This record gives sequence, C-alpha cells and structure tokens, in this order.
Amino acid sequence: MTLFDGITARVVQTPRLAVGVLERAGDSPDAPADRTIVFVHNVVGSAEMWQKTMLALPRDLRLIAVDLRGHGRSERLGVDATRGVRDFADDLHDALQALQLGAVHLVGWGLGGGVVLQYALDHPVLSLTLESPVSPYGFGGTRRDGSLLTEDAAGTGAGVADPDFVARIAEEDETAEVATSPRSVFRSVFLATGYVSRNEDVWVESMLTTAVGDDAFPGATSPSSSWPGFAPGTTGVLNALSPRYFDVSAIVDLPHKPPILWVHGGRDIIISDESAFDTNVRGRNGDIDGWPGEDAAPAQPMVTQTKDVLDAYSAAGGHVLDALFPAVGHCPHLEEPEDFRAALLSRIDYVPVGGPPTEVIVLKSAD
Repeated sequence: MTLFDGITARVVQTPRLAVGVLERAGDSPDAPADRTIVFVHNVVGSAEMWQKTMLALPRDLRLIAVDLRGHGRSERLGVDATRGVRDFADDLHDALQALQLGAVHLVGWGLGGGVVLQYALDHPVLSLTLESPVSPYGFGGTRRDGSLLTEDAAGTGAGVADPDFVARIAEEDETAEVATSPRSVFRSVFLATGYVSRNEDVWVESMLTTAVGDDAFPGATSPSSSWPGFAPGTTGVLNALSPRYFDVSAIVDLPHKPPILWVHGGRDIIISDESAFDTNVRGRNGDIDGWPGEDAAPAQPMVTQTKDVLDAYSAAGGHVLDALFPAVGHCPHLEEPEDFRAALLSRIDYVPVGGPPTEVIVLKSAD
C-alpha cells in the first residue's frame, strides 16, 4: 500500500476489530471537533483513495480516513448483511471512540455514504457529506418510494457482482487486459469517459486490498423463485446494501438534523436512475435473459430516491447543499478535486441563515 508524503498510517485496536487509519502529518490531535473531518471510502477501495483530498485541505483541519472492515489495513472480519451496514457503522464508532473523538464531520463515498447515514441514525454528528452515495433504500430492487419489488429482493446483493471481476481482485490483477480487470473497471466505471488519473496505480492498489469471499466482497447469494433466480444471502458487503436489509430513509425523522452536503456526478453509471449495474436495467437491455417487463422489474431510480429523501429532510427542518457535477462520474473528489474541496469546505463552514433549506452550490459545465 502506497502512502503519499505527508500522510501517515497506523492500526487502531478497538473492542470490535483492528482498524486501519490514515492521518495527515502535522495535524493537531487537539483540533476542535468542528475542525475535524473523518472520511469513509467506497466498496472495493480503501482509505488511501482520500490521500490527495486530505493533503490539499486547509491546515487548520484535522483529517482522518478510516478503512472499513475487509479493506485496506483493517482486520478481515465477516459482514453480517442482515444488519445492513451496521457492522461498518459500529466499527466506525469504535474507531472514533479509540481516537477519543465524539461528534465530528463525516464524509462518505458510495458505500461510505450509506455507512455515515447509518452512523448518524445511531450517534451525533456535526455534518454529513455524501459523495455518490448509495440510495437511502439500498442498491436495486425497489420502486421510487423504496418499497420492494419482490419480498426477497430478488436480483440484488452479491449476485450483481461479475465473478471474473471478483476473481481478479482475489488474484491482485493489476493489468487492464480485459474489461473485468480492476484497472479497467476503475477507468470505465468509476470515472467519466476520458478522465485519466496520474495516480491510477495507487488507486488500483487500493482496490486490490479488498477482501473477497462469501462473508466479504461480494458475499453469498440465495436462490429465488423470482427473476433472475437469485436473492441476497445473509453475509457479505453487497448483501449489506440490498434493500432487503438496508434502509436509512429514517434520517428524515431525526430530531436533530445535521446539515448535509450531497455531491454527485451527472455521468455516474454506478449510482444512477439507469445504473449499469441494476439487474433490471441489464435485463431490459438484454444482458440477462427472461426480463419480466417494466411493471415487474423497473429500474431503481437511485438518484431520484436520494433527492426525494433529502427534499423530505429539508422539509422537516434539515439543511441540504446539493453539489452537482454534470460532467463527472462516480469519483468527484478525484475527477474535480478543487471543486470537491470547495464544496466540502462550504458545508463545513456554512451556517444557514434563512433562505431555502436546499441549495445548489456547484454546477459544472457539461462540456
């Protein structure tokens, strides 16, 4: 694993597990909570993917990035998917306790967005930044209102993952020889077409730290009598994001609502109303045989669901900043780093005084 100059790594022992932590050298451990930001990474990745962001933020901030279980330097413990992402959120809480941190600013990307939302349901936080977050109703298998299309959430969970991609992670394949190589997936799936990262080797190395298996990524599948014949099992990362077990829409009902920043890319093909990884979209496109039609198996409107929940959050008294990057994919903090940092700082430093509860603060040209 590669550390950039100015970033330090350590493993923090907690009652639950050993947690990998990255910190920026020179940050004060006595920084006040309102100047402390904790970053939580996406699935198939690690804390190392936050390094450039951490190095470029103002020096009066204390910056910490945490590895989720089974990723990076954290212990390889199994994921109980029947708890949704609570294993990850509980691990994060224990890690912050071990670091003697209480309520801080949390930033979550993809899976990490779901983790920090679950964390906020269970513990106080100062603010939430959601970067390309999983829908509040999980990944796949729901109508716009979050209701399940089938009782067992058929077509969601571990069965969504490409077996060759999973095998190549396990083999630590660093090539781009086929479309399912992690490097190829990083280029074609994580990023908008045409973006090239100078630090690609580091990001791919980070992806390859992901633990693979039935209790890790992607998890175990279960048979289903509904199309396409599989449902989420009870263990593993992708099953933890299945709507059978995952729903954080109750964030709307929090009595104390931390302010939220929603950062999302208009060219994100992972989190999208037409996600390339939604089983129902793949069936409609002919990639999976036997699709039962639009009424039975519509695409999950992931981004619309997030907007609906955040609009309800605003209507209930919360404050939301909406940072849309139309020309960006799943990784705004890598693809538009300066604007991502500006959006994050606007959330950390912003104190809403009147005005609309939901505001659009970034609108990048699509050109």
